Order: sequence, then structure tokens, then C-alpha cells
Amino acid sequence: MSFSDRLQGIFTPNVVPLDSSGEINEPELRRYVDWLIERGVHGLYPNGSTGEFTRFTAEERRRIIEIIADQTAGRVPVLAGAAEANTRETIQACERYHELGCRAVAIVSPFYYRLSADGVYAYFKEIADNSPIDVTLYNIPMFASPIDVPTVKRLAEECERVVAIKDSSGDLPHMMRMIATVRPVRPDFAFLTGWDAALMPMLLIGCDGGTNATSGVVPEITRKLFDLTLARRLDEARDLQYRLLTLFDAMLYSAEFPEGFRAALQLRGFQTGVGRQPKSQVQERQLAKLTVELQCLLAAEGYTQEPVGGCPAGRVIDPAQLDRIVQSVVGELKKRGLA
Repeated sequence: MSFSDRLQGIFTPNVVPLDSSGEINEPELRRYVDWLIERGVHGLYPNGSTGEFTRFTAEERRRIIEIIADQTAGRVPVLAGAAEANTRETIQACERYHELGCRAVAIVSPFYYRLSADGVYAYFKEIADNSPIDVTLYNIPMFASPIDVPTVKRLAEECERVVAIKDSSGDLPHMMRMIATVRPVRPDFAFLTGWDAALMPMLLIGCDGGTNATSGVVPEITRKLFDLTLARRLDEARDLQYRLLTLFDAMLYSAEFPEGFRAALQLRGFQTGVGRQPKSQVQERQLAKLTVELQCLLAAEGYTQEPVGGCPAGRVIDPAQLDRIVQSVVGELKKRGLA
């Protein structure tokens, strides 16, 4: 792979819209793909954590890639999540996604069973040696066996098919150590950050781009942040990064992941449906409050209207005021016969 072929830019880890029966809403997913591409994302990343890949069957995961690859029609590269329960099935997924014309696959480090560094190396080595498509390592230590720097270097040196790493640790020094260690031996190797809160600093230290969940909700902001940072318009980029941070934190920490992203995407006009993970009544109320907060944040960016009860001044939302806004929204919905 040449330097010019290196994975670069913002790859969107997309939510999968579901219909009223909890099945993949294919028309809405296709509309979502077009919407993302029209708003400037550099690539698509289906079957990632935001796409809840563990909550779909292997057949459904393949169908998601088939839909997205078909709808994308080569307009942007597809980085397909290909992690399955074992190496045999993962390699089969690699073969299928290669047939569909995907640019590369992303494979999470083994999860549930915590493996040693040698175990992680052996896992990826077997896949890379048998994959017809380029492989991106996916390091997400909060959910899976960590991929340490020596292992990344070893795989980069020994496996031509291993072309990139997506790191969602948010650890800036860790990313710097990886870049400093791997880039001298593999100049074509790409580094992508999965941590939206640090997109700007990650780009400044040498990352090639990101797989950022917020790009599935506000692709305009993540693309602009990428462009401003690379153009070294740092004051503007820094302001945008802080605004993105507020939205990212609200979507990530105020509900069970990735329900906050699903709720925000619905505010942008998509019928995302109800996620497959059941929610308690307490969680439902929390999600209702979050939806109002997200609507205020998105309204401040000009992407939606304020809720019926209005929004507080500034970006800090008082819980009591939020309760009042939620009650106003629910009251208005009842008047319209919608609640």
C-alpha cells in the first residue's frame, strides 16, 4: 500500500435504524448513508460499537454491510467492522466484505476473554495471514483485550495486510508512542482516533483521522473540525472542538451507550427506532431528559428547533429547569394526541 492509499479522514461509525419490529430499516439506512456522504464524511464505518454490532446476528451484520456498500456505490471508502466470535468466522467476514468492495475491515481485539499481548498478536496474525482485505486493528481497552505498542509494531512489521489502528482509548501519550514506534517502519500505516473529545489534539500529533460517533449526528462539525485543524486554523478549530466536546459528553455519558447517539440522530430527522437493549422506566425518563438537552445543544448549532418549553441561556442546563422543559414538551405532545 502506498502513502496516498493510507486511510485518512473521518469515518462515521453509524447507528443502524430499526423499524417498529426491531428489524433493520433498510430504506432509512440507505437515506442515512446518502445524508452522511452529502455532508462530507470521508468514509463509513458500519458494524462498530456505535452500530451495536454485538446486538445483531452474523447474518444481519453481513446484511448491514451489503446495504451500505451498495448504497455508497464507491463514493466513499467503507471500513467494515468484521469482528466475529472466532478467527474462522472473522476471516469469512473479511472474504465477504472484500467481495463487496469495502476498502478495509476493522477488527476489535478479542473481548470477553482477556488475552495476553502474545494472545492478541496470535489472534490478529492468523486473521491477517488469511484475509484478502486490508485489516485495521481496533483497540478499545474498556471493552476488549488491549493492544499494546510492541504488538502493534510487531503486526505492522510482519503483516502487510495490517494497515491501520483505530484507537478508542483517548490516551494521547499512548497514541504518540504508537506513531513514534510504528511510522518509521511503516510510513503507510494509518492512525485513527475513536475518541471524539480529543479529535483536534490527536490530529495535531499526527493522526490521520478518526472514527467518531458524533460524525453520525453532526457530520458537518466533525468534517469542519478536521479541515480547520489540518489547515492550522487552530483558534477556530479549538472553539469547534469544545463545542463538539459538550455534545459528545451529553450523548455518551447521559444514557446507556449508544442510546444518546440514537436519540440525537432522531432529532436530526431520522426514524432510528427503539434499540434492542431493553430499558427500565428510570432509563426511559433519563433518555427523555437527555433528548431535551440534546435538542437544546443541536438547536444552538442551528441543526434543529428548540423544544416547546425553550432552552436555558448558555450551555449548562440546570436539572430542575430541564425537568420543567420536559414537562412542557410532554404536555404539548399530549395536547396533540402524541403521548
